[in-house]
Amino acid sequence: MSNIKIWWLAIRPKTLSLSWVPVLVGASLAWQEHGQFAWLTTLTACASALLIQIGTNLHNDAKDWERGIDRADRQGPQRATAMGWLSASQVLKAAYLSFTLAFALGLYLILVGGTLILLLGICSIAAGLAYTGGPRPIAYGNLGELFVFLFFGLGAVTGTYYLNAGIVSTKAIAIGATMGCFASAVLLINNYRDIYSDTAVGKSTLVIHVGQIAARKMYVLLIIMPYIIIAWYGIKQPLLFLTWMTMPIAIWLIKKLFNTQPSPTCNAILAHTAQLQMLFGIFLIFENLLHEYL
Repeated sequence: MSNIKIWWLAIRPKTLSLSWVPVLVGASLAWQEHGQFAWLTTLTACASALLIQIGTNLHNDAKDWERGIDRADRQGPQRATAMGWLSASQVLKAAYLSFTLAFALGLYLILVGGTLILLLGICSIAAGLAYTGGPRPIAYGNLGELFVFLFFGLGAVTGTYYLNAGIVSTKAIAIGATMGCFASAVLLINNYRDIYSDTAVGKSTLVIHVGQIAARKMYVLLIIMPYIIIAWYGIKQPLLFLTWMTMPIAIWLIKKLFNTQPSPTCNAILAHTAQLQMLFGIFLIFENLLHEYL
């Protein structure tokens, strides 16, 4: 493969929507509620969030290989370091470059949003590094889904909302929860797929703690909860029910998971869950931006 394709696979493009979609959802919600939409600030936040996710993915790629977690015969998609396409040193350098660029862009966001954005930015980069780094990596314990919910959901949506509107509303928090649920569902599927290999190497993920049956039930909750939240707000804002057009995909994914044992087959469910998050978010963005015209 060409170097471009190798690096493209290394950043895990199928799940990158988990970072930029919530940012645009938060910005569009600020427009819908307050008529405030700062294009430069929003695009900067979007780029920064994307770089943090890319940095986290690359850091995870190298660190999992160094710890002996990832091998060439892994259940999930092939990883650049494990396959020998790139060295751990190369991948780590790229990860640190991504985090540095995210921090550089964040300086502008700090000028706009102040101390709260500074704290959110520092915590986001620190979480990215700690996900598979340090003495007690987040990914190797049972709090991974919670961290994903906080940073890819509440943090991304409410942070961008705050950058545009200068405040945080209860609706922004609720909509942030919808994005967080989908992101957590993606990680849950990842850990469900790897339950046997993770157990063998001493990882103790949430799926390992609760078991396969409970993990499948948790996936159902995470996938259905966003529609329940939208139903609550849709009473006063009927156009929000556009997101319910994605419900058949959610039901299909639930049925598919309940008929799937931990195996590489889960890779498709994982990718489709990320796509569901993107479609759901796009409908939210569309409704928020065009609400006053429809």
